[in-house]
Amino acid sequence: MRVDAFDFDLPQERIALRPARPRDAARMLLVRGSKMEDRGVRDLPSLLNKGDVLVFNDTRVIPAQLEGVRPPRDGEHGEGAKIGATLHKRIDLRRWQAFIRNGKRLREGDMVEFPAGVTAIAENRHDDGSWSLSFGGDEPVEVLLERAGQMPLPPYIAGKRGTDEQDRSDYQTMFAERDGAVAAPTASLHFTPELIARLDEAGIGRETLTLHVGAGTFLPVKADDTDDHAMHAEWGRIEPDVAERLNAVRAAGGRVIAVGTTVLRLLESAAGENDLIRPFAGDTSIFITPGYRFRAVDGLMTNFHLPKSTLFMLVSALMGLDTMQAVYAHAIEQEYRFYSYGDSSLLLPAA
Repeated sequence: MRVDAFDFDLPQERIALRPARPRDAARMLLVRGSKMEDRGVRDLPSLLNKGDVLVFNDTRVIPAQLEGVRPPRDGEHGEGAKIGATLHKRIDLRRWQAFIRNGKRLREGDMVEFPAGVTAIAENRHDDGSWSLSFGGDEPVEVLLERAGQMPLPPYIAGKRGTDEQDRSDYQTMFAERDGAVAAPTASLHFTPELIARLDEAGIGRETLTLHVGAGTFLPVKADDTDDHAMHAEWGRIEPDVAERLNAVRAAGGRVIAVGTTVLRLLESAAGENDLIRPFAGDTSIFITPGYRFRAVDGLMTNFHLPKSTLFMLVSALMGLDTMQAVYAHAIEQEYRFYSYGDSSLLLPAA
């Protein structure tokens, strides 16, 4: 499909720069089939059925944004080159793949000096422009990042204000347990212990899986046709007992509701032709566009996404492109807050 088909005009003032407080005070647009209803996140227990299950991503965002300097090489004058690095995928214990700002100033073998005594060697450049960085020392890279890194806010927020200490808690879900993401599974940012307690009382189950969200989720689609876009791989895991329980929910007539596109993508990556969810551990680069047949999920809770993004393509595949264009036009008109810190939607396709 033409990428232009997924475009829409979004006023800049619709982009949320801070989350709702408390988190579950955010608005939520309910979409059943093609019908819309303005609700709130706190209405969720009454909008789902007893026996349904919500699936959350328990990845934890690491402070993966680093600002450093490549010292001057022999014969160079000045202070060297300023280098920005956003780690987005672990290679092994000491090495990460990173998107580099000012990467043209790097060569293989260059050292980059980051704050707090953290250093890394630029090993090699990949076809997509990213680099493999090998970190010095023997501490886990995650420990180094806690000293030297910043939370990697999405560019549409970071371009409007600086990252601050509040983001270390704001940009982390209540389910965050497993280090490795460089972007939050933002649909889960709306949940609070109070909301979870009400969901429990309503008989709505919950499960968790892990997908370490990479910085590739923010990359624009540069191709003119969706067939020409290559997705970045992200690592995920679904435990065998989780897969078994989710299959049992659907067999009993309950619905599996993915909380966030990261959860949906991993569940669909793990689904077989028989529509059963299988245990999963590895990389996924699944790219979901209209025409895709969903096998593992019955609904999606998600925030509002960027024009021409892979995530807007995904929700259009679930609900229909015409429906989602109408949904987003309504959300803009009604002043819903967009993107990572914004409001939510609950998308339930027609049976």
